[in-house]
Amino acid sequence: MNHSHRAHGPKKQLETLFDELLHHDGFGELRVEMRLLKRGQKEVILHCGKQYRYVVDFQSRYRPPTEAAAPPREQAGPDQAS
Repeated sequence: MNHSHRAHGPKKQLETLFDELLHHDGFGELRVEMRLLKRGQKEVILHCGKQYRYVVDFQSRYRPPTEAAAPPREQAGPDQAS
């Protein structure tokens, strides 16, 4: 299943699947996978017997490092003879 939603879609589905597994009389497995896509999106895949796929918009908190200012050079002074 492929859905294009905002982040609340996968969160709601994750909560629903969790509740279903919690009340299930037996073993259950739930896995979440996220992949970075282009244009500020991520693919969220919920694995629970079947796959629930979502593409959600996100804003990266990553900021490229700024160039550190080079330390000031020491000025070479005149040679002092002793």
